[in-house]
Amino acid sequence: KLQFLYFIGEYNMSESTTLLVVRHGQDEDNSKLILNGHRDQPLTDLGVEQAGMVASKVKEIGGVDVIVTSPLQRAKVTAMKIRDVCEVDEQNFHIIDILKERDFGVLTGKPVSSIKEVAGDNVLQTEKVTYFLDVPGCETFPTLLTRATTVLNEITSRFEGKRIAVVGHGDLNKMIRAAYMNWTWEQGLRTDYVGNTDIIQLPPPKGEEKAVLNSTGDKST
Repeated sequence: KLQFLYFIGEYNMSESTTLLVVRHGQDEDNSKLILNGHRDQPLTDLGVEQAGMVASKVKEIGGVDVIVTSPLQRAKVTAMKIRDVCEVDEQNFHIIDILKERDFGVLTGKPVSSIKEVAGDNVLQTEKVTYFLDVPGCETFPTLLTRATTVLNEITSRFEGKRIAVVGHGDLNKMIRAAYMNWTWEQGLRTDYVGNTDIIQLPPPKGEEKAVLNSTGDKST
């Protein structure tokens, strides 16, 4: 099992290393518009289908050598589908705690509609998402960005020169890209919405730094 120590600072990544940062398929909380955070709900039937589609997309765009995944089952089951389709062996399949979703604190398990009631004006509004910035017990975005920097440093140093699928969660995946691009956490949140099984490619294609690739192959920019 990979062990990670928190690292503060910028990351350094070899130009020969490629990351495909994948969000999990739809889980039961997603389908009910419930804030999940560290809750561990299974994929819906649609989520299982999405996992199969993103696995095929990953194979289509070149496959991967290594997979690292959050231990939460919505991510782990998605990662296992990628592993099977891309024929990644067990020694290159790693489950790591540091890839868990952001801790949502008191909003864990609450309806998305309750964000403004609980967080008040302490939110950041984008086109599709209302992000709560600080509520009791939550992991703040500056802290999450530090964690994302750790993910980048540790994974890319251990698997230098490889194609790596990083299977995680919406908020964390945005912060992984922000760390890669040396953006602030706010710049990271103001990029395109990362839907279920969307892929963030790092390094990004030229001119598509804020884009995501969904499992059907369409780009959102």
